[in-house]
Amino acid sequence: MLLLGCGAGALLQAGCGVNAPADTSGQSPAHLAARGGQASLLLWQLRTGADSNQQDCLGEALIHKAAKVGSLECLALLVASHARIDLCNNDGQTAEDIALAAGFLECAKFLTTIKHTRNMKLREQSGYSFSDNCRLPREAPAGQKRESGINGPINRKRRRLNDLVSDCN
Repeated sequence: MLLLGCGAGALLQAGCGVNAPADTSGQSPAHLAARGGQASLLLWQLRTGADSNQQDCLGEALIHKAAKVGSLECLALLVASHARIDLCNNDGQTAEDIALAAGFLECAKFLTTIKHTRNMKLREQSGYSFSDNCRLPREAPAGQKRESGINGPINRKRRRLNDLVSDCN
């Protein structure tokens, strides 16, 4: 941790970018922290401006690296940093796919839960509901009146008995 206190700040002041690739494979220091399961170093990188969605030459972002080593703590940091969990690497794999393939079931379950939660929030924000998916009629939101029915405008006024008798004549 002494290195972080002395050297890293000096490197940033000298103009070394936190997202600059550290090697020819395009991996930034944040990639290396995620790949090593180093949550405290990853947190520091994210706080100093590391891009949580930056991909290396394999198309792997930080979340892929953390999933590959089964670091639930790094995955949680990345999710909190708004990392894209749907991002695919060059082989078309998401972090969830990588965690499953590597046998890190707890990490895969965590990513699945986050994915479903984000999808539900998006559906709520866009006005999409379960009934839309099942082609069921959806009730109008509270306080709004339905403007038209199947055969035209809906008249919700009750008809009086005198009106009904005059219609029959």
